[in-house]
Amino acid sequence: MSLDAEHLNYLLRRHGMDHDFYDWSMLENRPRIFWPDGKKLAVWVNVNVQFFPLNEQKNPLPVPGGMKMPYPDLRHYSLRDYGNRVGIFRLFKALDSAGVKPTVAINGAMVERAPYLMDFIAGRGDEVIAHGWKMDDLHHGGLSESAENALISETLSVLRNRFEQPVTGWLSPGRLQSASTPSLLAKNGISYMCDWVNDDMPYAFRTNAGGITAMPLSSELDDFFIMGSNLHSEDSYETQLKDACDLLLNEAEEQGGRLLAINLHPWMTGQPHRIGCLEKALQYIADKQGVWFATASEIQQAWQSQQP
Repeated sequence: MSLDAEHLNYLLRRHGMDHDFYDWSMLENRPRIFWPDGKKLAVWVNVNVQFFPLNEQKNPLPVPGGMKMPYPDLRHYSLRDYGNRVGIFRLFKALDSAGVKPTVAINGAMVERAPYLMDFIAGRGDEVIAHGWKMDDLHHGGLSESAENALISETLSVLRNRFEQPVTGWLSPGRLQSASTPSLLAKNGISYMCDWVNDDMPYAFRTNAGGITAMPLSSELDDFFIMGSNLHSEDSYETQLKDACDLLLNEAEEQGGRLLAINLHPWMTGQPHRIGCLEKALQYIADKQGVWFATASEIQQAWQSQQP
């Protein structure tokens, strides 16, 4: 079967990028970025606070980390609940011990479902970013623009009111987006989004509602991706975090500041047999010269201030 002759004739077909969302560039050829106080490696640790419904809709597909067994999948549902009642407090203790300033990505639905946890996070003063309404409310091409905008605006309204913060960052459930998501985020006052993972540094992203920063939250160093999907051991996870730190610090010596983004799920790494490996990895990173533990917005603002 051959393709129709018109198949490859489409808007923006040309040499280079076939879209105008961002400029193509080699990371090593970009102007050097300098983090505050002469630091070389910005370390962003993101903690996810998520609600996976027991009656997950799987529309249009199952969300990563969601229910896996026939309804009612109490095994996986209760494990996710374990993360929000038990594991997350181990994570915060490990982060505090290493001097990490975490960023916390929260589903809007969790504000009503876990008031005790919201009080705890608010009392800590951590930066909050929006993580969609709940984990099976996916942003995808089959969703109308008005329906997607309602999800975004409701999520932001609930989180901004509860935490009395601007909430200028966004991480979609499953990192999924529709073609309209970036522009809808910009319209709703979001200054950076974390779904695109095609870089090791922030970069400028264009929408028809104005500019937004793409803040790559590495999927390769995501605890669920490494230990849950790839089935690597806890020791291997620890080693991968350390290796990434070492390489990025070495690159920063020659090419300017770098970003190490670590994404954590309390129901995964907050387990008693895993938390020790995270503690050792964080302490290893903290002991390195030139490391700057910062929130996502602090990193985005430091990067933004050095753009032409």
